[in-house]
This record gives sequence, structure tokens and C-alpha cells, in this order.
Amino acid sequence: MGNTLDQSFVAESSWKPDLFKNKVVLVTGGAGTICRVQVEAMVLLGCKATIVGREGQKTVDAAKEIETLVEHKEGETIVLPIGDVDVRNFDQLQMAVKKTVETFGHLDYVIAGAAGNFICDVVNLSANAFKSVVDIDLLGSFNTVKACTPELVKSKGSILFVSATFHYYGVPFQSHVGAAKAGIDALSQNLAVELGPLGIRSNCIAPGAIDQTEGFKRLSGTNFKEESVKRIPLQRLGKTRDIAEATVYLFSPASAYVTGTVQIVDGGMWHTGTYFTNTLYPDKLLESMKSKL
Repeated sequence: MGNTLDQSFVAESSWKPDLFKNKVVLVTGGAGTICRVQVEAMVLLGCKATIVGREGQKTVDAAKEIETLVEHKEGETIVLPIGDVDVRNFDQLQMAVKKTVETFGHLDYVIAGAAGNFICDVVNLSANAFKSVVDIDLLGSFNTVKACTPELVKSKGSILFVSATFHYYGVPFQSHVGAAKAGIDALSQNLAVELGPLGIRSNCIAPGAIDQTEGFKRLSGTNFKEESVKRIPLQRLGKTRDIAEATVYLFSPASAYVTGTVQIVDGGMWHTGTYFTNTLYPDKLLESMKSKL
């Protein structure tokens, strides 16, 4: 895949170099497009990282590429890859946290970013498919944070969930992910209240239509870009860097009094409606459902 960011991110951004020096972040889904760029930004600003993924070699390759972004001593680990991990398996995530602490000594931040999504209406959606998305997104996010919490208590760290905007209103073809992400938002708010007295902050980031991402490729139709941009108030698709910038903010001292919130990064798109609602509803929806009924 290759890196998206480079040293120009440090030179041109609003963030000071070494903002996250001596800090450590663990990221599930860290080899995926959005979460990977979140990792790149953190590493460029001095953070060390563990990336956790299901695909072993992809995770290892991503870690090696991200490490090239910064100078470091020979043999020094900047990005620790832990592959072949299913976020639905709590024991595997506990192991990932243990390896992180053994390697870096502590843990300051966690990004729960592992997710699964596809286009499917509720008539064609099987019970197993619905369960799979909820298990990966919601249960996986819970397992990730649960495994990390003992270390976050020590560091008075911060949690960031990767959410979405598909549950802010009824979005056709997205009942499964809408339900899962609604649960994630609720979980984050609960953790902000329960873990706040321990010094831990919990927030969500909700990306909109982000160009050149795995999710974008799966969810977009033939005229998706053109139709979407028309309805985005800022008149452009999002970039992975937009998500990276918001991530840095939510982990930085600038957000020290921010917890229990959802940072929407979608150019205002959720106010005007999604491609699914504006273009596919109701004709394409009815066509899809009738094929099953």
C-alpha cells in the first residue's frame, strides 16, 4: 500500500514535532487505510505504536513501511506488528497488550478501529451477517478497550473509537453497521463517565466519505463520487489526512478537557444525506428487496 503521509505532515501541520514523544498507541485495524494513516500521523509526531490486525503479513508489511517515516536506531522498534488477531477474541487482545507493554514499557492511547461493512438491505441480510458486523465492530471495540484499560489507568490515557454517521437517521442498506456504530457511541459515552474519575478520556471519531479507502471502494456505486460531492457542504470528499488531523487533536493536550464526544469528520455530509438515502432510495432498495421476497 505504501505510506500516505511523510515528513511534510510535521512541517506543514499545526502540531509541534515530538508532540507524542515517549507515548505509545495500540491500534486495531492498524493496517487498514484509515487507521493506518492515523498511525502514520502519531508516529511522525514521536509516538510508538502497536498495530493489530487479522492478516499477519499485511500487518507486518504495514509496520515496516510506517517505520521508514522516522529516523531510529538500528534494531529499535517503532511500530510493533501483531497479526492473526481476531478482535472478537478477548484473550488474543490481552496478549497484544502484554506484548506492547513488554516492548515499549507502557500504553497511553488506544484506537479501536477494526471494522467490517458491506452494502445489504435488511431483507437480504442474514442473521449471521448482522451478527458478524456487530461482533467485529461493537464487541471487538469493547474487547479492545477492556484489554487496554489496566494499562490506561496507569498512564491516565485516552481512548478513541472509530465510528460512523449511519445511525444518525435511517440509512438504507446500512442497518447492520448503523446498529453497531450506535452501540460504539453509547459505549464511548459510558466509558467517559465511568473511567473519567480514573483520568481516562473516551471519544469517537466519525469519518464521512473518505476517498481512496477500503470502505469507500466497497460502498461506492458507479456515480458515487459525483453524486456525493454535490451534497457535501464543503464540496469535496474527505482525505485520510483529515481523519489523522482529528485523531492528533483528540489525543493531544489541546483536548485535555474533551471526553464523551463524537468528532464528525465528513465535511457536513450527514446534514444533507448519504448516497444511499439520496440516490438508492427507494427504487434500488425496493429492487433489491423484491429479489428476495
